[in-house]
Amino acid sequence: MSMLRGFLILVLFYLLGETVRLIFLVPVSGGVLGMILITFTLMLRGEISDSLASASQALISVLVLLIMPGVVGVFFMASRFSGQWLAVAVALLLGTFLSVLTTLLLMKGVLHLSGRRRISE
Repeated sequence: MSMLRGFLILVLFYLLGETVRLIFLVPVSGGVLGMILITFTLMLRGEISDSLASASQALISVLVLLIMPGVVGVFFMASRFSGQWLAVAVALLLGTFLSVLTTLLLMKGVLHLSGRRRISE
């Protein structure tokens, strides 16, 4: 029952993100907005419930299945990229670099903030 409560929380934040996207016409997917909202909510709370943690762990274990449709689509559409492999390669490398850099900076900021919180307690 605990995991079901965690999935319900995740779905509610997804729906909240979709609602924000539709109301404010934000050009970002509702799932991403929902993740941002749940991140801020958890940062304000300062803890993650056991139900949310168990539901998230279950989803992380099958995360690779979410990537597979894109990989299969690229495989079957490879002929469309025949003259553009350099642009695709540069985009992949640059995108990977930027995502790793963003993750690094975000983690550094979170660790800095959590260090401040521990000092003040």
